[in-house]
Amino acid sequence: MSIALIRPAPDSGWAGQRLEDILRYALDGKEIHEVRRAEELDGLEGRRVLLALPLGDTGVSLEYMRMLSRLRKEPGLLRGCTGGLIVDGAGELYTKSAAAEGALAMNRAGCALVGRPLVEGTGSLVNFAVQAKNLGVGLMDAYRHAARELAERVEGFSFLKKERPEILVLHASSHHTSNTMDLWAQVREQVGDQCVVQEIGLRNGTLSDCSGCPYTMCLHFGEQGGCFYGGVMRDEVYPAVRSADALVLLSPNYNDALSANLTAFINRLTALFRQTRFYDKAVFTIVVSGYSGGDVVARQVIAGMNMNKSFYLPPNFALIETANNPGEALALPGIQQRLEGFAQNMLETLCV
Repeated sequence: MSIALIRPAPDSGWAGQRLEDILRYALDGKEIHEVRRAEELDGLEGRRVLLALPLGDTGVSLEYMRMLSRLRKEPGLLRGCTGGLIVDGAGELYTKSAAAEGALAMNRAGCALVGRPLVEGTGSLVNFAVQAKNLGVGLMDAYRHAARELAERVEGFSFLKKERPEILVLHASSHHTSNTMDLWAQVREQVGDQCVVQEIGLRNGTLSDCSGCPYTMCLHFGEQGGCFYGGVMRDEVYPAVRSADALVLLSPNYNDALSANLTAFINRLTALFRQTRFYDKAVFTIVVSGYSGGDVVARQVIAGMNMNKSFYLPPNFALIETANNPGEALALPGIQQRLEGFAQNMLETLCV
């Protein structure tokens, strides 16, 4: 299977030199179709895609900005694709934020992302210190190894569908006043007959945030299937995550961020993540903002659940709406069509 390598031409020649070395190693022996300009993005539907960004020292690539514009304006540009990202920078900043922005644009253009889809190289490569130590190699070799491993996963990954998949829905909202809950209720009506749905509320102090236990302690409790701090995470959420085929995070926009309880949930997943990866579990989200910023919250879900915790990101994983007063979301123009599309996308992702 060939890989479509989307590699925008760098603003300066030196900015792409290290990335070129990484790609040469990662893609050795693979059939590659390379895209360097925004005008060349056509005809990629159904392909395996690797977005490789040479950011230089400013975190900006002008040709990538032109590509980003096309991805945002043309929702079907990457329909049926499965992909990952390699982002290379000359400094310590911008690689991850650029990756999250690119990932959301790719996803809304129809591209799924494998779990842990990002390999990033900061200027110093200090972000590879642990991997280099584990592999017994230098930082650059660890970078090369990670890029090749990602390319192989992108090339060979397929998400397993099931006859009657299990969906875990997590929220921290009031059923009576939440626009996010209103939207989910409509989606549930359309998926409930074909899926097993479990909802868990994380409100009113039921969930303590991660307290940053030492690595060995977290690993020990993770291997036992629990967490030192116990509570609803150990007793309800961990077992539900283990059995679920997909998670749906109901994510109202609080101050341009995920709610405290959903953030705590992602943090506390670390203990379970020490024991197992979540490549075979999908994540969806419904984001409702009172005024603006839904894309900011969606990128946080991508960063926390897909890039960090390894959940599979289906195409068009997020329903993003703007509504303020209670009940307003269900009165938005065209909302029923978007809800039906979101529910159908879930069923097509999960069900045989």
